[in-house]
Amino acid sequence: LSCSSCFSDTGTKPPESGIFGFMINISAFLGAATMYIRYLIIEKQNESSHFMNPSCNLITLCIGFLGCIGMGIVANFQELSVPSVHDGGALVAFGSGVVYITLQSVISFKSCPQWNSHCTCYIRMAISIVACIAVIPMIACASLISITKIDWIPGEKDYTYHFVSAICEWTVAFSFIFFFLTFIRDFQGVTLRILTEMHEDF
Repeated sequence: LSCSSCFSDTGTKPPESGIFGFMINISAFLGAATMYIRYLIIEKQNESSHFMNPSCNLITLCIGFLGCIGMGIVANFQELSVPSVHDGGALVAFGSGVVYITLQSVISFKSCPQWNSHCTCYIRMAISIVACIAVIPMIACASLISITKIDWIPGEKDYTYHFVSAICEWTVAFSFIFFFLTFIRDFQGVTLRILTEMHEDF
């Protein structure tokens, strides 16, 4: 019988658990680096346009970093070994992540149309809305699951809660991925600008 799998179930048993932890740690580091670069971009743009309070940009960055710390907790404290710590880290990671992309969507609208196209703003906001909608039943259903296990069979106790939570969890996770992909064009512009300034200095 097939069963649904939540994000953490993919790396609970060895040797998958080692690979899972390693990749999640790398993802958390790269996510933090991306957030910091995004912070610097907004800070530089805001210096010339003054479209937002600088403290909002810093708060958004801190929330993003908090989500990355949550990812690290998820990676290093396995679901079956220390479920309370693992679940706490997951709550921090997903909760902070949803808040981060929502705030980034708001910032995008504030900097539009000078620094972002309307299309990009709407795409980011749509992804944020999907993540916000999915994270609520994810947390609600996960809190109703009374047992911690990996192999689920349809029809057994709490299977429905697990199934809904797993779907929502993957939805939120992919929302983060697609949202970060919208930064590609912004980062390309920064790279070209840095290379141009370096060329002028020499």
